[in-house]
Amino acid sequence: MNPALNQTSTLPPADYTKGDCLRDLAALKERLFVLQKRFYAKSNKALLVIFQGMDTAGKDSTIRHVMSSMNPAGVHVKSFKRPTEEELQHDFLWRVYPHFPPKGMIQVFNRSYYEDILVPKLQASLAPGRLEHRFELIANLERHLQINNTDILKFFLHVSKEEQLKRIEERKQDPEKRWKYEVADEQAALRYLEILQTYTELVQRCATVPWHVVPSDKKWYRNFYVAQELVHCLQELIA
Repeated sequence: MNPALNQTSTLPPADYTKGDCLRDLAALKERLFVLQKRFYAKSNKALLVIFQGMDTAGKDSTIRHVMSSMNPAGVHVKSFKRPTEEELQHDFLWRVYPHFPPKGMIQVFNRSYYEDILVPKLQASLAPGRLEHRFELIANLERHLQINNTDILKFFLHVSKEEQLKRIEERKQDPEKRWKYEVADEQAALRYLEILQTYTELVQRCATVPWHVVPSDKKWYRNFYVAQELVHCLQELIA
């Protein structure tokens, strides 16, 4: 079981420098390009990659930096926002089903069905019994996907409260980043510990497929970590 997130570092190992990391990341990206082509050609399994994290943790940026090293014909990205009126007329998993990958493909979820536990739990908008049911349904869904030849990689991008506040301020002050700024980011930052505790429960309880908790205060290490795990995963899938 993963430890509580408030006991997990958001920083890279002290003995691993930015220069070393960027050098290794470049090699990993080259390797990803080759492995993804082989994975696509073999087409005996699919891969679902899930990114979750606090606001400003860098989900968009990580996907852009790491996934861009692969052939876009074999990688699809789906971002899940607030459910639409149509989606709310169905069960919470209805909107994700069309986006599960076929064999040979890599599907990236920027946020996912985990939002459908996280948000109602924080807003107290669902009865405890219904939340428990969602935990069960997600565990069953991930088992079903694995049995049917879809491997799953789950990343939680773990950022500290201090770094989150710093990034929010950068979005407010930097004209090139201002488009990212939302008042909701500051409101969420005020509830950092509460949200972190909720994510701890998600990471610990939704472990049918284990989570990779990614230290994300340093963007260069975050990107390296994700690329490294993708390489390991693809190597196993095409072995």
